[in-house]
Amino acid sequence: MLIMSKVTSVPRKNEVEPIDNNDLPAVDSINRKTLSNLYISYHEEKTGNICNKIVNIDNNYMDPQLCATIACDIYQHLRASEQWRSQNSNFMDKIQKDINASMRAKLVDWLVEVAEHFGLVPETLYLTVNYIDRYLSGNLMNRQRLQLLGVACMMIASKYEEIHAVPVEGFRYLIDYSYSKEEVLQMESAVLNYLKFEMTAPTAKCFLRRFVCVAQATSEVPLMDLECLANYLGELSLLEYGMLPYAPSLVAASATFLAKFILLPAKKPWNSTLRHYTLYQASDLSDCVKALHSLRRNGSNFNLPAIREKYSQHKYKFVAKKYCPSSIPLEFFQEPSD
Repeated sequence: MLIMSKVTSVPRKNEVEPIDNNDLPAVDSINRKTLSNLYISYHEEKTGNICNKIVNIDNNYMDPQLCATIACDIYQHLRASEQWRSQNSNFMDKIQKDINASMRAKLVDWLVEVAEHFGLVPETLYLTVNYIDRYLSGNLMNRQRLQLLGVACMMIASKYEEIHAVPVEGFRYLIDYSYSKEEVLQMESAVLNYLKFEMTAPTAKCFLRRFVCVAQATSEVPLMDLECLANYLGELSLLEYGMLPYAPSLVAASATFLAKFILLPAKKPWNSTLRHYTLYQASDLSDCVKALHSLRRNGSNFNLPAIREKYSQHKYKFVAKKYCPSSIPLEFFQEPSD
């Protein structure tokens, strides 16, 4: 969250003059002065060398939801946050005694079905898995209570993300009332207290939306196909415990890379604009892209079908059924020349 300092240099009443919206130099001058007064960094449009080939995706100031003037600051903050919020990626070996990675994967697979049943937004699912992993990184968990943990974490995430949060009884119905209301609320309290009520967390979904927009701005790939395929790959990463060491932004960038490759296998997926906005070189993505590619190709998720079935629907453009080449050319991980 950006903390705004006290605004200075407020113009006096007689200093305010009406301007023509078409007077671009005047509008630009006011925009720069506003950013300076609010202590928001102004990202200059660079020229020369490779920078003059970068597409500016933060130029729509008319849509307030795009936050064009502060978008770069927001994602810079998210990148900084993911560093100190990263959970212990070895908790199955170091902490847990009664559960394993396979049980975690089955829980996530079931939670995907729950999220679809309630029509929850994708951010809720990603946050749910984030809370589960953070809790498991510091607390022993009995396998009989693992589903209870999943329910409590999704209930917390739905309260954070959804307009209408799912009530306790809604979750209890899906688990056939295996746990009492008191047990669910006690687990919710335990999770909240362990996480110190720090519910905001950068997930791969936070970065995916922006990275997909960047990719679409420099490619002829249909936005919906690219977005659905990148989201499919991102959700596949939630299943795999071995993906935890990769930062959320790296997973999102790798999912974007692989989605572009699947849709346009003859063209290099990475370019200077993606490198500029993701802050990743193509070579940085190699290991993570290969891990995602293996998840997509090897069918390890066939015993956990929820995500595959979800993205085999018409509303997701049947992206789970798209052909995925068996290998990725090594030259695609070399730095782009465009």
